[in-house]
Amino acid sequence: MRFRPIAVALLTATLTLPAMGQQAPAPRDVLTHYAELVHAGYADAAASARTLKLAVDAFTRAPSEEGLREARARWLAAREWYGQTEAFRFYGGPIDGEDGPEGRINAWPMDEAYVDGVAGNPTAGIINDRTLELDTETLVGMNEKDGEENISTGWHAIEFLLWGQDLNADGPGQRAWTDFVDGKAPNADRRRAYLKLVTDLLVADLESLAEAWARGTKNYRADFVADPASLTKVISALGILSRAELAGERIEVALDSQSQEDEHSCFSDNTHRDIVANALGIRNVWRGEFVRSDGSRLIGPSLHELVANKDKALADRVDADMSASLKAAEAIPAPFDQSILVGNPGRARIEATVASLKSQTETLVQAAQVLGIKRLNTALPE
Repeated sequence: MRFRPIAVALLTATLTLPAMGQQAPAPRDVLTHYAELVHAGYADAAASARTLKLAVDAFTRAPSEEGLREARARWLAAREWYGQTEAFRFYGGPIDGEDGPEGRINAWPMDEAYVDGVAGNPTAGIINDRTLELDTETLVGMNEKDGEENISTGWHAIEFLLWGQDLNADGPGQRAWTDFVDGKAPNADRRRAYLKLVTDLLVADLESLAEAWARGTKNYRADFVADPASLTKVISALGILSRAELAGERIEVALDSQSQEDEHSCFSDNTHRDIVANALGIRNVWRGEFVRSDGSRLIGPSLHELVANKDKALADRVDADMSASLKAAEAIPAPFDQSILVGNPGRARIEATVASLKSQTETLVQAAQVLGIKRLNTALPE
């Protein structure tokens, strides 16, 4: 099955502002629609993860080269939907609050030897330590234990198990499907069990996030929509993801180090798509738009409309900047770990994406000021 990226072109049309004489949305309207958008985003991410789970279940029952290809394709497809939800972070919500699951969903960078054997140390990792019981509680407890790179769960643990180490300059990891076959590789039974456990956990965590934002129940969403201060959280999250996280942690760090270890999805060479999905997620929230996995289009009261009601030129400038960032991100060539190298022509395109993200953050800060938010935080929370 060929992987087909999300069609961001569907969202490039100019936004329609309220007609003359039509009342602009109130902040509460924007928050209510934002909650709808967040729920839809997590629901689609969970649905795509369930499809990944089906492929993993089939592969672990009867390992084959075709089954491994299918599981990889489903992982890549699911990342497109999760990547857009990153715009819902950075304010202590259900995903990254004190008890939130973000650390076991998407933590990185990952020391792969913490999970399984690597080149030069084939007996490393949890999988090869048969004194450790493999169950969900154990793997959750070991995630980031004694070190932030000791990642045992989430997208990147699954990614590493499916692709293995990326030892190729011009492509992703090439793990053999026989690593999961008894008699063909040591501890293949534990490798199958581990892959299934972490995939099941990912699905459960994403489903819990969708539930936290579901309509009509006493949950996080109900309190969030009722609190006027939530508007600051929404726009601050965009600024933090845009500048500190995406431009900074996810791109500039890798540009500075020129190291594969600092790219987001290093085993599958999917980092360029991660960046696109994150940039799209920012614009989704700003515009109050989301093209769902079934092709339907969710649209409603937005930050863009709130700002345009006070300063249309500024609102349009933010919108143009976000579209420019998305276009720049789409131009980043794969593999990312080669494009970051000095002398590679792709490096200039990555640098252009960083510059565009910084520019959109500056105009976003101005938009926040128009809404009465005097100082918009764009730094990562401590």
